[in-house]
Amino acid sequence: MIEKIDSGQIPDILEKSSPMQPNSPGAVPNSQEDASLQVDYATFIDTATQGPQTDTEAVRRAEELLASGQLENSQNVQEAAEDIVEFGI
Repeated sequence: MIEKIDSGQIPDILEKSSPMQPNSPGAVPNSQEDASLQVDYATFIDTATQGPQTDTEAVRRAEELLASGQLENSQNVQEAAEDIVEFGI
């Protein structure tokens, strides 16, 4: 069981739990080091603007199945409905 915590104990806990490391140098003032980050966004933009790769053979096969009516059964309709609910349109 968890005991009730007195809010007056919190500062004491924080002071006791964060001891300073001995001989730590601390922040270095006027450091000449550069911590900037350089990113080339051109690669990301090029990738995003390219359309997704289309598998023409898969598209052709899907068109054939749709045209033949082979995809129109209750199991496929149920699976399609579940996918629409889960993934959206």
